[in-house]
Amino acid sequence: MSEIKVNSIKGVNASSPAISINSSDGTCTANITNNLSNRRLNINGAFQIMQRGTQSNVTTAKYGIDRFKFEVNNCGTWTLSQDTDVPSGKGFSKSYKIQCTTEDASPAAGDYVDTRYKFEGQDLQMLQWGTSDAKPLTVSFWIKCKKTGTFNLNLLANGASNKSLSKVITISAAETWEYKSVTFAGDTAQAIISDNAARLTLIFWLDAGSNYKGGTSPTTAWETLTSANRAASTTIALADNTANYVNLCGLQVESGSVATDFEHRSYSDELRRCQRYFLQSGKKADGTTPAYSIHGLAQVFSADQFDIVVDLPVQMRATPSVTFSNIALHVGAGTGTTITAFSDIGCNDMRLIFRGTAASHGDNVGQCAIVMGNNNTSNFIHYNAEL
Repeated sequence: MSEIKVNSIKGVNASSPAISINSSDGTCTANITNNLSNRRLNINGAFQIMQRGTQSNVTTAKYGIDRFKFEVNNCGTWTLSQDTDVPSGKGFSKSYKIQCTTEDASPAAGDYVDTRYKFEGQDLQMLQWGTSDAKPLTVSFWIKCKKTGTFNLNLLANGASNKSLSKVITISAAETWEYKSVTFAGDTAQAIISDNAARLTLIFWLDAGSNYKGGTSPTTAWETLTSANRAASTTIALADNTANYVNLCGLQVESGSVATDFEHRSYSDELRRCQRYFLQSGKKADGTTPAYSIHGLAQVFSADQFDIVVDLPVQMRATPSVTFSNIALHVGAGTGTTITAFSDIGCNDMRLIFRGTAASHGDNVGQCAIVMGNNNTSNFIHYNAEL
């Protein structure tokens, strides 16, 4: 029996090995393309889904593209949009654009601006953090920025304590798509709690005041969260000019130390994953609302109160909050009365049962419907269960 012993296998002109072999236990790490499905842990990494539409004049925390929360504290005004500018030949059609529209050239100590993605703890148990087998986490993405410089890419872990690890990303060429890949070490000391709460957050720092830049970025070992270290290597300062912008595309977060090819998923698949956290009811593809669309059936039980049942397309992460504009309760052949409030919301699997209050509709007792107004982009019902 013959045997070949090697440390790695590398292509003739390759700079890195296709297969790296652990000399002590014989296990290997392979850099493989055409990978298996369900590697990408984050949702909407191709930025195809934007249920809320473009968000303008943003000065406080807000969701723009689905699953990505934009955070800003006294650090300029911004527009969040879905863009068609993408890296060539990579199979993408959309990117996420963050544009400064009112500058803040000198952020105060506590000012900051970032965009972030939050993971449920129960979706990360394969990482085995809190054990000696803790796996690394690799983040890869395409980025295009108006300015050159550096910014911090943070991981925040919420467990028995809040911990942080950071990588420094360098923008080498202005207004040019660049591919970035970094690997975060697994945390052997603190486990990720297995529940539906936010237990890991990925943060792209875009600008910050001195409260977040006075320390040293923890780039190799997890540390207890220290505010001064979070953006310590961020020089890019995107809030200082209204010409500044950043585009993100093809974001993939995956277990392991190798950045594999981006895992593309269908539009319908990504939409349903996004709807676990946010659902916009009643909109058509062009953003308008069908004339007098019905959103749920209700049971009137008094002159001004009713119970409504709404069947959702997916099970949401938690009982959602409900906001709405221009919807009415229609009883029989009546013209409808404006709904003024919802309360006592309960969630059972994929069905919401909650109580509403409307202007007096008489003593009609029986079946009725919740109806949205005629073909208006400002009409909506939002179900929000974001992390």
